[in-house]
Amino acid sequence: MPHDIMKPLAAGPFLKKILNGRMLVALMMGFSCGLPLLLTLSVLQAWMKEEGVDLTVIGAMSLVGLPYTLKFLWSPLMDRFVPPFLGRRRGWLFITQILLMTTIVWLGLTDPVLHPFRIAAVAVLVAFCSASQDIVVDAYRREDLSDHELGLGSSLYVNGYRLGMLLASGGGLILADHIPFSMVYTMMALCLIPGIVTTLLASEPPNIYGTPLTLSEAVIDPLREYFSRHGALWILAFILLYKIGDSMASAMTMPFYLDVGFSKTEIGAVVKLFGFWATVTGALAGGVILLRIGIHRGLWIFGLFQAVSTAGFSLMAVMSPSILMLSFVIAFENFTGGMGTSAFTAYMASITNKKFTATQYALLSSLMGIPRVIAAAPTGYIAKETGWPLFFLACTVIAIPGLLLLTRLNPSHANT
Repeated sequence: MPHDIMKPLAAGPFLKKILNGRMLVALMMGFSCGLPLLLTLSVLQAWMKEEGVDLTVIGAMSLVGLPYTLKFLWSPLMDRFVPPFLGRRRGWLFITQILLMTTIVWLGLTDPVLHPFRIAAVAVLVAFCSASQDIVVDAYRREDLSDHELGLGSSLYVNGYRLGMLLASGGGLILADHIPFSMVYTMMALCLIPGIVTTLLASEPPNIYGTPLTLSEAVIDPLREYFSRHGALWILAFILLYKIGDSMASAMTMPFYLDVGFSKTEIGAVVKLFGFWATVTGALAGGVILLRIGIHRGLWIFGLFQAVSTAGFSLMAVMSPSILMLSFVIAFENFTGGMGTSAFTAYMASITNKKFTATQYALLSSLMGIPRVIAAAPTGYIAKETGWPLFFLACTVIAIPGLLLLTRLNPSHANT
């Protein structure tokens, strides 16, 4: 039943809204989802390069990430069927986590030189299990958190996700300098145990809206229910455009840093390390602020900050290389980007129907990834033709339509 879930938090014990077990569960589940991602991408590519695998094969391995894009195809199964233990959400979560641990260990035990096709197949299985875990965790978070907790819960999930990625990529590559990659993958698999413990200890969200009775109902009804809403197409347009300027700018930042004269060491120290913690802090701050101001106002405010932060790159492009300026722009851009991601993730969760949470959220999150791929494709050409200052100003302007679409949205679009 639609109602306003996007207004500020009513008066009440504020700390109690932050310090509770549901928030810890959101953080731990985010960690479990972020850890496997780069094990099939950058870490696997580093392993194959070290073993002397042909670059063409290494490049083709990026296709193993397709399950993350196509996860909406099997998400209805996780709405329709209920495992015989732990409930609909925790049951599926436990199954996917056990399979994920098993396939990660299997991936580490496969020789990339002797069996390149086998390692590709196992990597796809890892990605499939990981994407399946993402489906269930997104559904669990929507159903477990109260409406006003979605902002903070989403920010903790995102931060946990980033910490998992950092452990897998940074920690995994550091370990690989001292132990074989096979042992690295086994250790990464064992790092999923806290997530399994979290699944076993967490409570199953109440299923007050029922479960689809047939597979057809699980596939068709989520689409029918969504498109029956007033403003359904405006919501889709907003999801496509809200972060499009940010996505386009991000696609060209690395060539930009190098082109204006920063060294790889400076980029690594400021952009990767300092920027990572700015993003984490921004996401956490955004989640806390959303408790006070509500999701709709958060989307406006954080979106405006995101656009302004992109313009900072234009300013940096006309100045001499300065570590101080680079640090300021990166801190502001990553901090506001983290805030915007918290609000955006919370909004997408808020508009799903709890009877079809897994299916609808998987569809919306897949849709969210489209601009990151398509809009980023022509950015190199645009930057080459316009120059860096105009390119980043254009990315700022492109963010405006997404903000204007907020005038077409209102709290009644949300669905519980």
